[in-house]
Amino acid sequence: LAPNTTIYDKLVDDFSRQNSSKYVFRGIAEFAQLPPIVETGDNWERGYAVRGDLLGQTAIVFIFNIDKVNKEQGRIRKLHEYIGESYFEYLSALPDLVLLMDEAHRYRAKAGMNAIAELKPVIGLELTATPRSVGAKSVAFKNVVLDYPLGQAMAEGYVKDPAVATREGFRVDSITPEQLERMKLEDGIHCHENTKAELAIYAQQTGRKLVHPFMLVVAQDTTHASEIRRYLESDGFFRGRYQGRVIEVHSGTRAEETEEATEKLVALEHDATTDIVIHVNKLKEGWDVTNLYTIVPLRASASDILTEQTLGRGLRLPYGQRTGVEAVDRLTVIAHDRFDDVIKAARDPDSLISIRKTVIVGGSGDVSNLGAHVVEAPSNVETMLTGKAGAFEESEQTSYVFETQEEREVAKVAWDVIQREFERRIKTGIEKLDTPEIQAEITSIVKAVMAPEQRWFESFERKTDVAATVAKVTKQIVMHTISIPEIVVLPTTQVNFGFKDFDLSNLETIARQPLSDQIMVQRLRDETRAFLARTVEGSKEERLESYVVRHLMDMPEVDYDTQSELLFKLAGQMVARLQSYLATSEDVENVLLTHGKDLARFIFQQMMTHYWETPTDYRASVSRGFVVMKPQAYNVPSEAFVRDFRTPVSPLNLTPKYVFEGFAKCCYPYQKFDSDTEREFAVIVEAASEAGVLRWMKPAIGQFRIEYASGQSYEPDFVVETTKDKFIIEIKAKNEMADPIVQAKAKAARKWVHHANEHARDTGGKPWTYVLVPHDAVKPSATLASLVSAYSQAGELV
Repeated sequence: LAPNTTIYDKLVDDFSRQNSSKYVFRGIAEFAQLPPIVETGDNWERGYAVRGDLLGQTAIVFIFNIDKVNKEQGRIRKLHEYIGESYFEYLSALPDLVLLMDEAHRYRAKAGMNAIAELKPVIGLELTATPRSVGAKSVAFKNVVLDYPLGQAMAEGYVKDPAVATREGFRVDSITPEQLERMKLEDGIHCHENTKAELAIYAQQTGRKLVHPFMLVVAQDTTHASEIRRYLESDGFFRGRYQGRVIEVHSGTRAEETEEATEKLVALEHDATTDIVIHVNKLKEGWDVTNLYTIVPLRASASDILTEQTLGRGLRLPYGQRTGVEAVDRLTVIAHDRFDDVIKAARDPDSLISIRKTVIVGGSGDVSNLGAHVVEAPSNVETMLTGKAGAFEESEQTSYVFETQEEREVAKVAWDVIQREFERRIKTGIEKLDTPEIQAEITSIVKAVMAPEQRWFESFERKTDVAATVAKVTKQIVMHTISIPEIVVLPTTQVNFGFKDFDLSNLETIARQPLSDQIMVQRLRDETRAFLARTVEGSKEERLESYVVRHLMDMPEVDYDTQSELLFKLAGQMVARLQSYLATSEDVENVLLTHGKDLARFIFQQMMTHYWETPTDYRASVSRGFVVMKPQAYNVPSEAFVRDFRTPVSPLNLTPKYVFEGFAKCCYPYQKFDSDTEREFAVIVEAASEAGVLRWMKPAIGQFRIEYASGQSYEPDFVVETTKDKFIIEIKAKNEMADPIVQAKAKAARKWVHHANEHARDTGGKPWTYVLVPHDAVKPSATLASLVSAYSQAGELV
């Protein structure tokens, strides 16, 4: 059951469209070949669900708008000739009808409850993010079976991290209310544009879909909303940049307007032309867009800002999981005048939402008030071959390797062909590109790509020598690329693992109580109450410990056959804890049944601290002999934040906000440094005295495939190639050198270096060395040779 037309349409789509990312039955093997029949409020008259030849072969999903079920004179309640009764009567007579009520808080009105009761389902499950009755005197529901609050979802990483923003050094008593409103809108735009730039960079670096963010302004009423829109689209607001990019959405009193408002909000997920949404009144359910990143609540109290209705709409993750990039995983709320109040309210133990992050706008804060721009930085070799230039504003530059237009066209195609066809085919190294046989293959493919019309290509070939151009392309790629193999490390023998014997600690924190054995039912008409006895569902176990063990067995790290003795021991300690404070054995069993999964998680977290794994042999396979350098991109406030790399930033802690240029040996025209120490290292390797340095770069995301923990990739600070060697160089603060994560990354890097050197010996390549340098060793008197000599770590199979 859906509460309105918008949600009804979404449910139909989510249950029917198998190629959708939101398809409900994705991954269920039983429905892969024979998906469920979906009967809706628009197609039920075809009678598919009641045909005897279909029953028993698959599941049937009925999707209806509650209003269609409510209407006593509607078509669904009239006689249906095919089945000899009304469709409503057919549904209510089904012996296995399960009712799922989406946005269930909308059905507690008399008509809705009566219709649901008449359907006589074997079970009814209510689903809602707000388990409270609607209206002024809201009352919490009593029949909650499972509660997964928003705060827990934040802690477990299933939603964005909310952050509250203010301006650096802001004093609310220094400006008028009108000035405050304009300041919040302007700073909201700064945050929005910064997020837009970071999302563009993330999409470019990872190859994932580009997300178009928007900013939500919460107004007080329709008059207020109209005033805001006029201001946002005026020439006085960022010189009219947002004219035509603002929409105003508010719900009137008529149902049609409410539906229209919700439809506009839902459509925002696929709308790249809207930057700002002005919304009036409380946000409605059914709006599950993932690209809301900035919220500007105007004239709102701290408690209003922290409500799930306000924040909840912006917390959904566009990629379905956190990315590890803070700006991509963060929802920012602009709350200059309520900043301290919001932080204080979020710290309240009873708060649904915990705000753990803050954002400072302006000055040396997190978000610049000067704007946000993406600096494109294709590699130097890509610029040489294709003419695509690295610049502050996107532009095209004439290639300086090829003089004729025909040669440039061949070079662009050859560049694409090498990336698409030869990265994976060549297992040795990039030098293989510069051989006659490979050049002949590339030439053949280039001709095939460029000659869909034979007559045109014959004329084209008379103007240029395709083979000679391809030879020039491969030569430039070899000369200007650091050849980094893509190495995949796999175990060659079975890995043995388990858990050392131990006793549970902190059991005194366990105080779960049995679930009440009564359900209160209150009639809406006259508010009379009745109490129903309930039974705790779940299969019975002969041993109390088994209620916990069965959940521990579901953990992928647990092998029951080898660890059963420890599992029952720990489960026994948990049972003993419950018996120490619960009065009866029935209460103990009740808690084990209803809270068994959480108790198992408590045990498992301690088990993982006693995890062991036997060493195993590994086999390294080279999936690519080299990787063509991909373009990089950087977010800077303005062109003033692009400077020569020899000039330090003042103060030094602002270095990460700048992009640097002016390199002679770097593979890219621009680089960004996380610290001034990194910038100083670039000065060292660029120095004329470092005659042996051929090229260097800060690797892009994915340039190396080094995994230091399960699912965690290591991106080194620098890679440097000299006439004889290649180096992976990491620079760390001196007090972090012994940090476990730093050491784990170093261990993974040494393993990669070991296999890379085996590959180099087999193919005649240069040897690799990993160098972990403390920050205080990087000073003007240092050289690459002295740093390598003092801090290199040989590759080893660790």
